[in-house]
Amino acid sequence: MTVTEQEIARYVGQVRAALADLPPPVRDELLEDLPEHLAEVAAEAEGSLYERLGPPEAYAMELRGAAGVTPPPAATVNLDQRIGAAVRRGRDRLRAADTRLGPVLGYSRLSDFLRLLRPAWWVLRGYLAAMLITVLLTGTSFGLLPRLGGSSLAALLLLAATITGSVWLGRRTDRMGRRPKLVLGVGAVLLVLFGLAGFVELDSRAGGTSTIPYEQVYTDQYSGVQDVYVYDSEGRLLEGVRLFDQNGEPIRLGHPWCAEAEQRYRDLSEYNDLTRQPYPFCPEGAPFRFGPTTPPAPEPTAPAGPPAPGATVEPSTTPGGATPSATPDGGPTPTPTPTG
Repeated sequence: MTVTEQEIARYVGQVRAALADLPPPVRDELLEDLPEHLAEVAAEAEGSLYERLGPPEAYAMELRGAAGVTPPPAATVNLDQRIGAAVRRGRDRLRAADTRLGPVLGYSRLSDFLRLLRPAWWVLRGYLAAMLITVLLTGTSFGLLPRLGGSSLAALLLLAATITGSVWLGRRTDRMGRRPKLVLGVGAVLLVLFGLAGFVELDSRAGGTSTIPYEQVYTDQYSGVQDVYVYDSEGRLLEGVRLFDQNGEPIRLGHPWCAEAEQRYRDLSEYNDLTRQPYPFCPEGAPFRFGPTTPPAPEPTAPAGPPAPGATVEPSTTPGGATPSATPDGGPTPTPTPTG
């Protein structure tokens, strides 16, 4: 039979299924001249019967109306019939799309072109299956090659096994039943979704996109401090200094680095009181050295002259604690002063 005859037979079968609720004599009478009528319609112009006459269910309704047969209530229509009608409508739409898209690629139907790509799909299916097995077993991310324990040999063996199995299944798909084909179709959809997700991840990694959140890093400007030297306003080095913050907590910077300071540090560590280690740890390592400051010289005073007439002379105390007193001959005579 030609394609047109196949289409006519399929359309007649779908109309017959839509009239399944009628008694067989009535149904046969309505469908008696239907194949000849459909052949005349197909010969008049191009286009499928679905495009020219509409869905078979709609055509069956027209036959009912012409014969005066009312359709059964919707509640009495078998659920299987409704599902079957929906499946048939879907198939018809796919066939129509197959016929329309085929000439775009230079073929009568799109399925003829896709049939040539089946071996390539078998190889790709085996590759995606190997990648899925690797991800599930090792928990690693999607890569260019599957990795089992980091071994390239194991990856090649896995690829060889999955691709060979995929080709073997592909060559026997046409001889399989409906359920095995359905299982293979569902598996193919899952593998395609897995492959798309994996390729998107590969593209993001190749483009430098990182999923690690940005963390701000702070550097301690006092991390290199070994000792602290404190000078007063006169530039003199202060020793035995202890530093505290506003809460009274000791500020500890650096670490004893000379022998004497390390010994003191070990001795103080026994009491867990490191605040007793004052700054600087090693005074001999001070960055600045100033000479010892001398005390300021006393201001010069004018020499004392003779007392003025009528002035009272206050005796001065000598270091020995004696107070000089005048004698008849004018010489001072020390007089002991009691102490205590």
